[in-house]
Amino acid sequence: MTTTASASPQLGQFPFDFAPQPTQDADLLRQLDFVPGLKEVLTLRQVHALEHATVWVLSQSSGTATARADNELLGGMSTDQGFYLYGRVNDSQLRQAVQSALQRIAGGEWDLAVHPRCGTNLSVAMMLTAGLAVGINLALPKGPILQLLGLGAAAAAAAQLAPDVGALAQRYVTTAIPFNLSVVDISVTHDFWGREAHFVRVRWVE
Repeated sequence: MTTTASASPQLGQFPFDFAPQPTQDADLLRQLDFVPGLKEVLTLRQVHALEHATVWVLSQSSGTATARADNELLGGMSTDQGFYLYGRVNDSQLRQAVQSALQRIAGGEWDLAVHPRCGTNLSVAMMLTAGLAVGINLALPKGPILQLLGLGAAAAAAAQLAPDVGALAQRYVTTAIPFNLSVVDISVTHDFWGREAHFVRVRWVE
């Protein structure tokens, strides 16, 4: 999920010489097809990556954005059926951006899958803050001043670590390169909360 509320990806190889394989999710699904919900999870990860890539492409092609800019007026939310795109964009522009994003990310621009405004980063920041706070609470004496200082240090450390750890979590956990997706249609609709948005519907292909 990309919030609507800034830096562009550095395109290229994943760290640790990791190269996504076009058949990896399809092979996993064939081997573990007895696992309930596996296809939905695999699809959601790929949709999430396509959502991020589409936001990047739209940002880079907008009149006010440059190749290194992020249009903060655009955001998205992924489901296993497709993703909602929030923000002012016309149907033709979105259709072109989705196809371009799908082609570029599957063609090797894998870092388009990672976005700094993704909700994953917020979740990681919260977990890091909680974990560091608990650790410092156990390590420091129980005096209120030291505990408050420790809590501040935990929050500062989490803020510094969250962007990088969040990017890794997106790259390896919450997104996957959409090798198995094709776009079915794009329509204007309303999400679960009644907000108007474009919905990019996809389907799984082997």
